Amino acid sequence: MHKYIILFACILIGHATLAQSKKELKAEIEKLKAEIEQLKQPPTIDLEDKQQKLSYSLGVSIGMDMTKRVGEIDSDALKQGVDDVTNDKVKVSPADANVYVMQEIQRIEKEKAEKMRAAGEAFLEKNKQRSEVTTLPSGLQYEVVTEGTGAKPAKSSDVVVHYTGKLVDGTVFDSSVERGQPATLNVSRVIKGWTEALQLMPVGAKWKLYIPQELGYGERGAGQDIPPYATLIFEVELIEIK
Repeated sequence: MHKYIILFACILIGHATLAQSKKELKAEIEKLKAEIEQLKQPPTIDLEDKQQKLSYSLGVSIGMDMTKRVGEIDSDALKQGVDDVTNDKVKVSPADANVYVMQEIQRIEKEKAEKMRAAGEAFLEKNKQRSEVTTLPSGLQYEVVTEGTGAKPAKSSDVVVHYTGKLVDGTVFDSSVERGQPATLNVSRVIKGWTEALQLMPVGAKWKLYIPQELGYGERGAGQDIPPYATLIFEVELIEIK
């Protein structure tokens, strides 16, 4: 009988010990979780400190440029690369890294350009089916918003216009209307789509122009705002012939 009592007591002690171990283990796990969450928090940057402000500003500049050029960036891998350079522990040579980066940027930009070209062609194909849109032999499309009654510019004319330019997704890339100041320009010194359209517009007219990429900025695009092969949409008001 005594041995059963002793055995039962041992079992109770074992369960108590196991319960205590589970409790301690759970507490350790919660502690580790809290430490991991703390590590995930970004470091505090003191922008009053010149070195930290310079370093942070470099990160912002690089991040903005690369995000525009290649899209999503793995910030952990980027940080690791910077740290490895700082600690002289790079896993690939700087020359190989530069070659790879350039190859990937070229590949990504080519893919973007093809998508931009395809999106523009699809838009124009659908747009020309609308009864209010006129399509010219060059591929230029226009829609009369307001009829004009004045003279039409010559190719050599200087004209005063108000305009808003958009991509086919609706992104505004330039607008004299938003600036509140009309633009003065020479009909022969603008993109081909504008040169063709302006010579058809009487003073006082407002047209929407749908400009194929080959009559716009083509494969080169224009700065950061107009990608290569972009189809352009302009709302143009011809105010005056100078």
